[in-house]
Amino acid sequence: MAEIITDEYGNQYYDPAGYTPDYLNTLEKPCEAFLLPLNYNVYNIQFVDFKIRCLDPGSEAILFDIGGGSMPSPPPEGIAGTADAGRFIRYHFGPGLLDCQTIGTTLEFVNGEYEVSNFRMIERHYFRDQLITSYDFTMPFVIPNSKNNWEMIYPNPLVANPEWKEALQQAPWEAKSDSFYFVEDRLIMHNRAEYNYGY
Repeated sequence: MAEIITDEYGNQYYDPAGYTPDYLNTLEKPCEAFLLPLNYNVYNIQFVDFKIRCLDPGSEAILFDIGGGSMPSPPPEGIAGTADAGRFIRYHFGPGLLDCQTIGTTLEFVNGEYEVSNFRMIERHYFRDQLITSYDFTMPFVIPNSKNNWEMIYPNPLVANPEWKEALQQAPWEAKSDSFYFVEDRLIMHNRAEYNYGY
């Protein structure tokens, strides 16, 4: 049986050592809870900005930009006001994102006094407990005490599926994602998100 650990707030977790990239890449529905305590982020990685853009020729546009004043929606009951509120975010993108064929995201983060090797993000997106798409990116090296931009460009898997697009517009917050962050394939952070593609 996996070891149970308890954080400073009394929350209990299974030992995160068992959550390998290979294992997390097999998940078929979103996590119902966070997989590890906040204090596993020993590298003090903090996300300070997030921007998402449509890159379609002739339709380039910024769809969401925290640094530019875009505000996430309030977290759900049970998360709001807790220590986990900083790692759970709700994005109200509206329906425009569903028509964008190519998406660009920029994630800005800072880190603490330790260098970071093979900083890897696995992000899995679901709708009604069905996997929509999964992304896997690696930044080979991050110097200590630095501010960094992580830019990713990828095709939108929903553009060619009108049934998915219609369902997503009519089901706010039922689209969810888990973002898992690793250093040298050791899980150090887990963020969760929900999405609203309605008007």
